[in-house]
Amino acid sequence: MSHPAQADSAAQVIGGFHSDVIAEVQKVVESDHVVVVGMGWNPHVGSTRKALDAAGITYTYLGYGNYVSQWKPRLAIKMWSQWPTFPQVFVDGALIGGADLCKAAIADGTLKNA
Repeated sequence: MSHPAQADSAAQVIGGFHSDVIAEVQKVVESDHVVVVGMGWNPHVGSTRKALDAAGITYTYLGYGNYVSQWKPRLAIKMWSQWPTFPQVFVDGALIGGADLCKAAIADGTLKNA
């Protein structure tokens, strides 16, 4: 059984986990129409960016490492967004999902330039 002080301490550690990265992502997500948060070497990130480019949709890309680097900042982003994979696509400040959901939104016309 955990003590309340331990739970508070754990919450503080989690809340501060790569808070600089979270602040950066939050700032861009709040200010830009479409934001793709991703990582190198991930084919889903690349195919999402290509789909957005092909559709003529302007977006901001934030990349955090690859499979062998920057895994802790990416973990912090996953914890913050509550989305387990990359890419993470945000539209007007809201997470719409990953590659499949982004491509579906492009295809049905719900995702376009503002």
